Formats: sequence, structure tokens, C-alpha cells
Amino acid sequence: MNEEKTGFKPSLRLIDATMLVAGSMIGSGIFIVSADIARNVGGAGWLLLVWVITGFMTLTAALSYGELSSMFPKAGGQYVYLKEAYNPLVGFVFGWTFFTVIQTATIAAVGVAFAKFTAYLIPAWDEDVVALSLGSFNISSAQVVSIGVILLLTLINTRGVSSGKAVQTVITLAKLLSLAALIVFGFVAFKSDVWRANWLSAETWSLFRLNADGTTSNYTMLAALGAVAAAMVGSIFSSDSWHSSTAVAGEIKNPQRNVALSLALGTILVTVVYVLANVMYTSVLTMPQMASAEKDRVAITAAQVIFGPVGIIIIAIMIMVSTFGCNNGLIMSGARVYYTMAKDGMFFKKVGTLNNKAVPAVALWIQCVIAALWSLSGKYGDLLDMISIVVVIFYVLAIIGIFKLRKTRPDLPRPYKAFGYPVLPFLYIVMGIAFCVLMVMYKPNYTWPGIIIAALGIPVYYLIKSKKSEIK
Repeated sequence: MNEEKTGFKPSLRLIDATMLVAGSMIGSGIFIVSADIARNVGGAGWLLLVWVITGFMTLTAALSYGELSSMFPKAGGQYVYLKEAYNPLVGFVFGWTFFTVIQTATIAAVGVAFAKFTAYLIPAWDEDVVALSLGSFNISSAQVVSIGVILLLTLINTRGVSSGKAVQTVITLAKLLSLAALIVFGFVAFKSDVWRANWLSAETWSLFRLNADGTTSNYTMLAALGAVAAAMVGSIFSSDSWHSSTAVAGEIKNPQRNVALSLALGTILVTVVYVLANVMYTSVLTMPQMASAEKDRVAITAAQVIFGPVGIIIIAIMIMVSTFGCNNGLIMSGARVYYTMAKDGMFFKKVGTLNNKAVPAVALWIQCVIAALWSLSGKYGDLLDMISIVVVIFYVLAIIGIFKLRKTRPDLPRPYKAFGYPVLPFLYIVMGIAFCVLMVMYKPNYTWPGIIIAALGIPVYYLIKSKKSEIK
């Protein structure tokens, strides 16, 4: 059966869409990145403020995207919004970057994170264990496991949206409950001396560099702003993929209402969990302990304090569940973007078809291949840090698009309008631009690679256009 006969089936309920948003956001980041944030900002107050600022930005963006999703309730999400607000070139550059790095490298990174923490249970799966040697090129067991997980989840998602949503909803509920339990047990294990050191000391709201060896150094005023921006790289990465439900809008029941609601509910839920988790960390670990956590695994250090030696196993299982569910959401939503690009003639034609289960199987398998290659490269982690600025630039452009579309296409139906418009969307734009400027000024190594990758999409776009013209 071809796509015209089947079409996308609207089978995702509000809870399924909300769990897709929350599940795609929660991977391994919340268990790890607070160590780097602690090193960048020093004080516990600033640690929490970084997470609150990121949460505010994420929620504001999600509430703003609700208007775009209600205007264009179809597969493709952000690609569609940028194309409609600006032109096909802007939409394509996003889609190009999304396919080449943003989504596929994230899938690889989350897959390897799954393997790394599974190695606490099965040591043979560790990243330091060589599974295969091809001359001077070594493939670790963790990379093999990562590819295996990506293949499995891709296969599940080719069997229909019902298979993917079942995995997503069940696993996301499980990891939210387990995170809630970790937070509760953390507060039960509350250490008054640690709390006083973090929250009742003169350094609580001081901003300084806290090195892993415990030494400190002060920032100039401008460098301090750069440090906050650098700290937010980790929190933004941990909160990314909040827009996953927009990509599968064509498969959500009553999308004009439920896509916007899922964005709001999912981001609120995750933001609250993230802030509470970091408050819990500061109740059992001092800031120097967080900054010096082995391999930045703050959650494992905290769990050892809370549960003793068995804490390592508890957190390992939690991260396995978390990353497995996160990757399922990323794989499900990512393929819909490439499908929509192909329908516009901006990707291989076969990618724009659905199988007899009404899912874009070709798009899923192409995404699987690129993610597997990233898993083998071992460079996905560096690239993910380097594309944070590009991710925020696209969010800013999409939210500027809300203002633009209200002027250029005022007659389009808007069942939902951006909450707090124009103040909150404008505030996000200002904060997003400030983040990008500070990153360019103080962390150029985190910016230019991502910008170059995105810019390469421009000649590719015109090459595709010229090929299409020749065919005609």
C-alpha cells in the first residue's frame, strides 16, 4: 500500500504526545552535566539559576511553538515552521543540520550513554573494551551496543506508530517515577552540613571557576557572563528535543489542541524534575564534590551517598531506562522531518513514502545508518557541544517567525496563540541572542563548527534546486 492510500494515522493521544516530549528531553544529561555547570559557576545558587534560566527559556519556547503547531498541524515540525515563516531555504538549512548532526549525533550519543551505564552491570560492554580492530581503527563494545539499540528501536518504529508509542509512554512514565523516587530518597538522606556549605555560605551566590581539584579562580564581569553561557550548554542539551511532538503532529489526535498542550505539559514536567534533582544534589554533595565527580557522573556520586555501594547499580539501571526511552522518542520524531522534506522534493524521493504500517520506514532506516556512523566515529559528543548555538539560533528564528506570520498571514487559523505574546516570545528572543553572542565571544570553539555545518546546507540546497530544474 502506498502513502496516498494509507496516510498518517492519528493514533497518538495527549498523554502519548506529552510522554514523547518528556521522554525525548530526559536522557543522560540530568545525571551528568551538573558537574560541568558546577565547575563553570562555582556557587550553588548559580548552579540552580542556570537550570531555572534554561527551564524558563525552554518553557517559553514551547508555549510559543504552540501557536506555530496550531497553524501548521502536520508532520515536520520546526522544518515546516521555518519554511512557512521565511522561505524554503531557511527550512532546508534547519532540516540539513537536523539530519546531519542535531538528531543523528544525539541518537548516537544517547545510544553510547546507554552502553556506558549498562557496563556497570555487564563490564564487557564498557567503552574501554575493544570489540573489533580494523588496523588502527578500534570499535568498542559500547559502540556496538549503541548501534544494536539504534537498530532495535528503528525496527520497532517501522512496525507502526502504536509500537513506538507503547515503548515511549511506558518507559517515560517509568523514568519519571524513578527520578521522582531518587529525588525523594535524596531529600530523606539530607545532610545539614552539606546544605549549609552550599546554601548558607558566602559563596552561595558567588560566581567563580571551581576546578575539579578544588582550586578556584575569579572571573572578570564579562568573562562571568561567558561562563554562564558555557554552563548553559549542558543544561540546554539536557532540555533539548522538547519539540518532538511537533514532528509527529500528523499522527496526533486533535493536533490543533493536543500538540500545544503536550509541549506545555511535557516541558513543565521535565523542568520541575530537573530543578528538584539539582536541589537534591546540593543536599547530599558539596559543590567541590559535584565538580570533581568521576567522569562527571554526579548522579552516581549522589546515589552512593544516598544508597551506599548499591547506588551505582540503581543509577545505572535508571540511566539505561532513561536513554532507551529517550532514543525511542528521538528516532520516532526525527524520521518525520526527513519525510516532510522529501515530500517537498528536498530529500531522496523514497524517504517521502510510508510503508504498509503508515510510518516513514525509509526515513527511519536512513536516520539509523547515519546515527550508527556517528556511533562509530566517537566524535558526536564534541559536535553536540558545538551545535548548541545553532540549535538556539533556529529556535530564535522560529519564534521571530510568530511575529512575522502575524503580520504577513493574519488570516491563518490560530486555535492556540503564544502565551504571554508579545512579551514572553520577545524575552526568549533577547535571551537566545544573548546566549549566542556570549558563546561566540567567549567559547568560539563551541560555535564555529556548528555554524559551518549549518552553512554547508546553503550550497546543498541550491544544488538540489538545480538538479530539480534539470529534471523538469
